[in-house]
Amino acid sequence: MNCEVCHLKELEVELFQVREVLRCILHTIFFHRALSLVRPKDVDSELFDITYVQSGDAEFEKNLEEKVDHFYSWLEKHPNKKGQVLLSFYEVKNKQASWFTDKVERLYWEQWYINVNVSRPKPRGGQPTPKTSQPQGEAHRVEPGSSIAALESSLREVLFQIVRFVDEKKDHIPPVPNLEGVSFPYEITIPSRSDTSSSFGVDMIKRLLRSGHPSMLS
Repeated sequence: MNCEVCHLKELEVELFQVREVLRCILHTIFFHRALSLVRPKDVDSELFDITYVQSGDAEFEKNLEEKVDHFYSWLEKHPNKKGQVLLSFYEVKNKQASWFTDKVERLYWEQWYINVNVSRPKPRGGQPTPKTSQPQGEAHRVEPGSSIAALESSLREVLFQIVRFVDEKKDHIPPVPNLEGVSFPYEITIPSRSDTSSSFGVDMIKRLLRSGHPSMLS
């Protein structure tokens, strides 16, 4: 089996919306790749009229928030630029040690590309849109025809795209490993904060040096 890849629909977002958009998407994917019985937790989005599900994995929650913060910082330094987050699931295989690789090899069997295009904030009612903080309370209300309503609709499409993909693509999933955690091994890759050209830059180079060329199930 080859590695299954899903390129999610690109979303047009403003900077203050990035964190919440990524939380909705990443938690939804992760929940659908839970290994064992979990206690799903319904979460109402802070910005959109959308409810998504968390799997209750504290380690994933911590890792997600760290990556989201780093991605947000990268976008702040690269205004009006497209960004990409990659969530990968893999198997761990023992491999004969060599001069250039570790003893453990990662075999990627599923990858999710999350694409966002950050646009400049549009003034609403003569007031500038918040750039570095998320609106609270009544500011979350979505007016029909607004850019937030359009993003909410597109985000729903992405969540449905995730559900369709996991329903249709099942044969590539490897046997459940002996793990104490909720999910298969995974990694979240974001652009390096020093990167100015490619989507993965230095982070990807470091990963290749640590583990050798990414392998896929075959």
